[in-house]
Amino acid sequence: MADERELVHLKINNIPVEVPKGTKIIDAARKVHINIPHLCYHPDQRVKARCRICSIEVTGSRRLMAACATEVWEGMEVHTDTQIVRDTQIAILQLILANHNQDCLNCPRNHRCDLQELCSRFNIGHTGLPIVVENKEDAANNPSIARDPTKCIKCGRCIRACKDVQGIEALNFAGRSDKITVTTAYDSPLEATDCILCGQCSLVCPTGAITEKDDTQRVLDALQDPKKHVIVQVAPAVRVSLGDEFHLPPGAIVTGQMVAALKRLGFDRVFDTNFGADLTIMEEGHEFLHRLEHGGTLPMMTSCSPGWVNYVEKHYSDLLPHLSTAKSPMQIFGAVAKTYYPKQSGIPVEDIVTVSVMPCTAKKFEAARPEMGRDGHQDVDIVITTRELAKLIHYVGITFHDLPEEDFDSPLGTCSGAGAIFGTTGGVMEAALRTVYEKATGKTLPSIDFLAVRGMDGIKEATVDLGERKVRVAVAHTLKNAKHIMDELKAGKSPYDFIEVMACPGGCQGGGGQPLNTTNARRAERMKALYEIDKNLPVRKSHENPEVIRIYKEFLGAPLEGKAHELLHTHFYKAEKLYDFSSAGKE
Repeated sequence: MADERELVHLKINNIPVEVPKGTKIIDAARKVHINIPHLCYHPDQRVKARCRICSIEVTGSRRLMAACATEVWEGMEVHTDTQIVRDTQIAILQLILANHNQDCLNCPRNHRCDLQELCSRFNIGHTGLPIVVENKEDAANNPSIARDPTKCIKCGRCIRACKDVQGIEALNFAGRSDKITVTTAYDSPLEATDCILCGQCSLVCPTGAITEKDDTQRVLDALQDPKKHVIVQVAPAVRVSLGDEFHLPPGAIVTGQMVAALKRLGFDRVFDTNFGADLTIMEEGHEFLHRLEHGGTLPMMTSCSPGWVNYVEKHYSDLLPHLSTAKSPMQIFGAVAKTYYPKQSGIPVEDIVTVSVMPCTAKKFEAARPEMGRDGHQDVDIVITTRELAKLIHYVGITFHDLPEEDFDSPLGTCSGAGAIFGTTGGVMEAALRTVYEKATGKTLPSIDFLAVRGMDGIKEATVDLGERKVRVAVAHTLKNAKHIMDELKAGKSPYDFIEVMACPGGCQGGGGQPLNTTNARRAERMKALYEIDKNLPVRKSHENPEVIRIYKEFLGAPLEGKAHELLHTHFYKAEKLYDFSSAGKE
C-alpha cells in the first residue's frame, strides 16, 4: 500500500527531494543517495541521538541538528557537507578514538567495524588526543558472547536491543559524564544476569565491544586432524542469510553454493539440520497428541529455541513442565550423529567431530549443556554462527559466487519442507500442525499451508480442527512478546493448547549469529525465501520424509518410546540468577 501521509518538499545539498511528513533527515537523505554518517542510529531502533556524528546544518538554524532525530519540514534546506559539519564530525570521531582500544588487527570486527569505516571515510589514521581508554578484561567462560569494554563507544544499540526487543535489560548505562559505561548489574558476567545469550546485542553492536565467541580456530584444528572424521550440519536459516556476507540480494537462497563451500573447507560429510527438524516434529507432534489425549500438561510449548528455553529456566521456572521435552533439531541431529551414524558409517564415535552452523549464539551454550551428550561425548562438539562460516570461507579463499551447486550428503541430509520453515517464526507450529492434523484425524490435509501462523506479527493465533477437538495455538517471537503469553499462563488464564516461541525477531532467520547487516526488512525477505524452499520441495510433511521413516524403522523405534525417547528428549532445569530485580520498585 502506498504511503498516504502528507508529502513534504525540501532540499538536501541543493537536491530537491519529496518524502512523507514525519520522515527523519537521515532517511530522506538516502532518497538522493546521500549516506549521512552515523553510529548510534539503527533503522529498527528508537532514536537515541547520542553520538551526534549525524550532525547536519539546516539553513536558518543557529545550531547543528542530529539527522537521525530531526523530522523534515516543508521548505527545509539541509547541508550535510559544510565545513562546520565536517569539522564537528571529525572532532567527535577523534574524541571517540581517544577512549577506544585501537588494536584493530586483534579485533573480531576488523574491516567490519562501523567506527573503522567512518575513520577511513574521514581520513583519520589516529587521534591527536591523549588515549584515556582503561583496559578491562572480560571473563572468558561465556560459551556464547564475548565482551570487550575497551571497544565500546557508548552508542546504546545493545541496550535498546536487550530492552526494547527482548524486554530483558541485562545491559544498561552506568556512571556519568566521561565515566559512563555500558555494563551489567554490579558489573556481573552476562551469564550471571537475566541475559539469555540470544546475541541480539552482538548483532547491532557497531564495533567489537560485543561479539559472538569465536570458534573458527577449533573448526580449523578439527579439519586439519587426520584422525578425525568431521561432519557438519547447517540450520535452515543459514541458507537464506549467508548470501548477505557475499553481497547477494537479501533472502538469496544459496543452499547449493553453501554445501559446495563446506565440502571445499574439508568437511567429510555435509548434512542438513532440517533432517533433525523433521525428527523434532515427529517427537514433538506425538508428544502434543499424547498430552492432549491423556491429560498431560497443557499448553505445551516448543523447546527448539535455546534462548527461549534459557528464558523460561531463568524467569518462569515454575512453568518448565509446559515445555516440550523434545530436543532442538540441532541436538537431535547431534544425538543421531553420535549413535546412528557411527553404525551406518563404521566410524568409531570417538573419531567423529560434529560441527553445527547456526544463526544463533545461544546454540553454543545449548551444545555445552551436560545433558546434551552421553558416555563422555557431547552430541555437538562445535557450534559456529553464520558470521563465522563466512569468515572461514573468506579465510580459505573460496570465491563463493563461482561455486557450483552441490547436494547434501545422505542419509542425514534428506529433509521435508516442514523442516525448512523451522527457520522462521511460525514455522515450527506450521510444521507440527501438518503432522499433528494427519496423525490425529487419519485424513490428508485439505490445505498444507497454515497461513494464520505466518508473518511478522509479534503474537499470532489460530484454531485448528482435529476432528474430535478444536485446539487453539499461539505463535510469538521475541521474549518481550512471549512475556505476555507467559504472564497469562502463570495467572491461569491461557486459552491455548500449543504455543511456539522463538527468542529472536522473525525466528532463527533473525538470530544473533546472523550477518551484521540484518534488519527487519532483510528478515522479511529471508522469511519469503524459506517458504519458497518449502513450496519447491517434493515432500512437505515431516512424517512423509522417507529417511525419517527409515531411521525409525531401523534404529529409533516408535516416537516417544525406547531409543527415540532416550536419545531425542531431555529435561530442563531452574537456573539460579546471581541477582534478581524482578520486584524492584514494587510494593
